[in-house]
Amino acid sequence: MSQPSEKKSSPAAAAHSAAAPALWQQLEAAAQALHGILGGQSSKAVLAQVPQRLRPGVQALLFQVLRQLGRAQALQKQLAPRAPAPRVSALLCTALALAWDEAQAPYPPFTLVNQAVEAAKRGAARAQSGFINACLRRFLRERDALVAATEADPVAVWNHPAWWIERLKKDHPQDWQRILAANNAQPPMTLRVNRQKATQSQYQSALAAIELNSQTVADMGLQLERAVAVQALPHFGQGWASVQDAAAQAAAPLLLDGLAPATQPLRVLDACAAPGGKTAHLLEYAQPGALQVTALEIDAERAERIKDTLGRLGLQAQVLVADASRPEDWFAQQCGGQPFDAILLDAPCTASGIVRRQPDVRWLRRESDVAQLAGIQSRLLDTLWPLLKPGGRMVYCTCSVFKAEGDAQVQAFLARNTTARSLPAPGHLIPGKADKPGCVADNALGDHDGFFYALLEKTR
Repeated sequence: MSQPSEKKSSPAAAAHSAAAPALWQQLEAAAQALHGILGGQSSKAVLAQVPQRLRPGVQALLFQVLRQLGRAQALQKQLAPRAPAPRVSALLCTALALAWDEAQAPYPPFTLVNQAVEAAKRGAARAQSGFINACLRRFLRERDALVAATEADPVAVWNHPAWWIERLKKDHPQDWQRILAANNAQPPMTLRVNRQKATQSQYQSALAAIELNSQTVADMGLQLERAVAVQALPHFGQGWASVQDAAAQAAAPLLLDGLAPATQPLRVLDACAAPGGKTAHLLEYAQPGALQVTALEIDAERAERIKDTLGRLGLQAQVLVADASRPEDWFAQQCGGQPFDAILLDAPCTASGIVRRQPDVRWLRRESDVAQLAGIQSRLLDTLWPLLKPGGRMVYCTCSVFKAEGDAQVQAFLARNTTARSLPAPGHLIPGKADKPGCVADNALGDHDGFFYALLEKTR
């Protein structure tokens, strides 16, 4: 699941332009968005409700708040032992998350406090503006002592729910701290060059011509020194490149490398395909005409995104609005009932590996979601395996670092399927810059998201 990179523009830079909205307005909007997320809405949904002129600055502030929310909530408990009303709490936590660490603060802490109080006076928390003012002024006076008092709280230190931290300790006893630290950093913007339009070096030169430095990653990837709007990328509209994290770019080579050559196009199924990044990469990676790809997506609106992606890149695939777990609805009628040579199963998951791109995920997920999603993944594996021909290959992947959705899932599948054997694959990729030795021998993935990859071959 490829995700758009958030821009690394400072909200401070936007606020100082003549046309920029006042900081208190951005803080009020960010607090309202946080209130919505804590009520169960996604960041995408709440940001869609923010006026366009406010949205860039609000997103930058909101994402920083979400990455520091555990600390902010712990500080709020120090300042207000009795939990305030949700909207009051959201504004308090917004200010505290942004101001507690002066080194990372987008504005001086006293400015953030002043503007948060102004937001309280003018916004939804106006009835409690005096309370908010008293809490935040005390925070400025006693900041060091208050922060020190929260250091014993793992949720405050790591800014993840306690159950998440404990699961990572169990799953990755050597790497759990590195994973949590990576989740609280901004991700890089990484591109995948369309090899049917340009070489990696050609596109890198095109980027350099507009003073945008990059480094090569993966097979056809370029990691940008700074994020930019896609409209600023050379020939983006003509399909020369796509935004896709380096870890996600491992799927197509893993599935296609080593498949026996065929006189007819290889039949490939991308089982959970939206928004189409991996579908497109499969087609780009192979020689023109070498693949016949079917892309499934259960949601009609998201299926349209696959078509848009392929259209921009000048690629063709059969895009079906269908449920991968119900092949009786589509396999015979729309796919001819012939087994596939290869299947890519990028299964629904907790998205625990892409938290740095979607910092709301950690606060939206519940521990019970892991088992629920693992059940869906297990059913998809069992349902799609019969659709693979003998000698064919399946890549099972998730953008998760939880072993229940990765290694444990695959080991259980192998234990109950005597026709499946495991081939060398990356396994669990830890988010950040620490590439797993040997996973992509010639092309390191650079700074990448957390992922899991297994490669399975059908023996008979």
